[in-house]
Amino acid sequence: MTPHKARACILRVGGTNCDAETKRACHKSGIEAEIVHSRELAKSQALLSYDFLIIPGGFSYGDYVRAGAIWAKELRAKLGKDLEKFVEDERPILGICNGFQVLIEAGLLPQIEGISVYPQAALGTNMPPGYNCRWIHLSHVGKGNCVFTKNVDANSVLKIPVAHSEGRFMFARRNEDKYIKKLLDEDQLVFRYCRRDGQYADGEYPFNPNGSFFDIAGICNSYGTVFGLMPHPERAYHRWQLPDWTETGLEPSYGDGKLIFDSVADYLEKRF
Repeated sequence: MTPHKARACILRVGGTNCDAETKRACHKSGIEAEIVHSRELAKSQALLSYDFLIIPGGFSYGDYVRAGAIWAKELRAKLGKDLEKFVEDERPILGICNGFQVLIEAGLLPQIEGISVYPQAALGTNMPPGYNCRWIHLSHVGKGNCVFTKNVDANSVLKIPVAHSEGRFMFARRNEDKYIKKLLDEDQLVFRYCRRDGQYADGEYPFNPNGSFFDIAGICNSYGTVFGLMPHPERAYHRWQLPDWTETGLEPSYGDGKLIFDSVADYLEKRF
């Protein structure tokens, strides 16, 4: 019998980007991946034939209304039950940048009390306002729950780029204390923006590039299988993608983004 090989579905709609880079990163880490238009997936109702779902970055539907809002509502309307089953089965879902915005708007993150009908958080307009495209540092604060960071050492600092206009992670003011406690208690807080030496940004620009509450850059659900982050790991996978690659020679061979794809590849391999 031929062993099952994990299959990833990388969704796209008008305005998405980095889907090709994400597919290349998956393949390099040993994950079979294909790019599928969101409407084609809804038409075929084939979501549950995949083992891994990726919602990539970009500006889906022009980011009208709010970043990720239209796509999120479309996914919930056309694939809602299958998405919930996907989560219940602990199949991994990765949302990168615009994909993170979609997961928030769809109620798939932060899942404070399970999947929600209405967003429990927001990724608002950057403070200071404007499109921010730069390499930043991330402190890995997760303690092992997130399947996407199993290969990332505790308390290590990663260097990965951001590119967004709406990435300021927020809770409603009345929920801040309760919700951040839940993220910490359930090991759902994965990455925080930091300085090069690992000290938290404490909201200071440009170390925190968007004004995110508690320097939040990436979170997961309580299972550790739904993961959203604003930085782009697929843009930091290969050595030649790094901003200083001409100065560092042949080392390092890969960027820090590879750790995220390798981690989920290991999870999928063990799962099957």
